[in-house]
Amino acid sequence: MTITPRERMTGVLAVVFASVLWGSTGTAATFAPDVSPLAIGAVAMGLGGLLQALISARRIVTSRVTLVNNARMLFTGALAVAVYPLAFYASMHLAGVTVGTVISLGSAPLLSALIEYYLDGQRLTRRWMTGAAIGVAGMVLLCVGESGSHSTAGQGDHAIAGVVLGLIAGLTYALYAWAARHLMQSGVPSRAAMGATFGLGGLLLMPVLWMTGAPLLASWNNAAVGAYMALIPMFVGYVCFGYALARIPASMATTITLLEPAVAAVLAVVIVGERLPPLGWTGIGLVVACLIFITVPLKRRATLPVSA
Repeated sequence: MTITPRERMTGVLAVVFASVLWGSTGTAATFAPDVSPLAIGAVAMGLGGLLQALISARRIVTSRVTLVNNARMLFTGALAVAVYPLAFYASMHLAGVTVGTVISLGSAPLLSALIEYYLDGQRLTRRWMTGAAIGVAGMVLLCVGESGSHSTAGQGDHAIAGVVLGLIAGLTYALYAWAARHLMQSGVPSRAAMGATFGLGGLLLMPVLWMTGAPLLASWNNAAVGAYMALIPMFVGYVCFGYALARIPASMATTITLLEPAVAAVLAVVIVGERLPPLGWTGIGLVVACLIFITVPLKRRATLPVSA
């Protein structure tokens, strides 16, 4: 299948649009302060995951035998899908939108490589280790800067807890991506693999939504935030990302999604009114530099023929 330049551009724009939608989730959650981060995560990924399964239902049914044969991998991915939003939104609640987003997304590629190293035996390259060192340094600076900016007793501890939850979010993000990839390598079509993983993960989140979701129905504002989180970032965003992957390389799509933490940081400062000390911004810069360093492919220099 030949991809035209116009189709390639629409793929790029689709990833940009998805990144902007994903970057808005933390700010959107602040408009429903009475709703717990657990309820926000459950409604966002729970309902969004069920919608993903719904639009992929036909492919899931067609691939049901292969999915059953890989039930352990499917459940691993679904469990990670269920844990990820709970840790992600709790991280932003405790450490702030900027820090929670950057730690969660910045740690995911590093943890993904470690998962592949320990579980698949893939070798860690020198380039990855250099990028990891840059990223870890950035996260340390971000953690120190954020905790130091809270002078009220106890708030610094909340920020540290938020960073830890962000790392858990990054780990589960990497884990469900790893599990979905293994399902695809086992012969499950990509739409079926993602739909089944997100759908089962959404089902696992339903008890959490049942226990914590009452405030979502307490006001039209809370309900609107919940509906936005499930329908726009989690459903529309992932549909756009899937559309893009059919038109541009995965490496390019991954690089473009680096816009997400930048969008989240800008929205948090402009709309939410968050403030971050220079040390924290330095840490964010190092995390973004780490992501670019380990995801952007290097151009190889052409070798000139040697004359006899």
